[in-house]
Amino acid sequence: MNTIDVDGRTCRPSKILCVGRNYRAHIEELGNEIPESMVIFHKPNSAISDTLRSAIDDQPLHYESELAFTVKAGNLHAVGFGLDLTKRRLQSALKAKGLPWERAKAFDGSALFSAFIPLPDNIEGLSLQLDVDGELRQAGGTSLMIYTPAQIIRELKTFTTLEDGDIIMTGTPAGVGEITAGQYFEGKVLFAGKTLVSESWTAVASANAPRAKL
Repeated sequence: MNTIDVDGRTCRPSKILCVGRNYRAHIEELGNEIPESMVIFHKPNSAISDTLRSAIDDQPLHYESELAFTVKAGNLHAVGFGLDLTKRRLQSALKAKGLPWERAKAFDGSALFSAFIPLPDNIEGLSLQLDVDGELRQAGGTSLMIYTPAQIIRELKTFTTLEDGDIIMTGTPAGVGEITAGQYFEGKVLFAGKTLVSESWTAVASANAPRAKL
């Protein structure tokens, strides 16, 4: 199984639980409706990767930066920066047919993370920043979320078991876009303006994968 670094220790998450449409500005930029209840989907352990790709087969990938948390003893334990990669063209086709998103969201290599560090005392002050080639592309945090991290974990517990090391991705702010090979991505988690943890990736060319047929 793929691993992540949590407070200096290797961890093997059993799953990644993701919240969609959690920032109003991002909902508006994609032309979606504000949901009446929390939108949740899964990524498997096999989605975790250290390689940022610009495309999979003939599907260009879009980046979505997110505050990510790991779980321990059923509670939020550590925080890191995450990239949720999306086959946007495929996702749009699936949504138009009323079909699930997994083919566009849960593919191998669709989740990248920084190291995870222990939470600060007040997690409501956490925010993120994503720069691409030195230009600010995304910024947001708990103050802009429709559902806070505390609300998210309470909702998840109503229908699924949270294993130690599981990852929760809390949604992306406005500013998502297509990845181009050679671009340099730097993501940061901040608290009160101070960087807590950061990670960087250089996007590489596309990979071949089985094509999804609709």
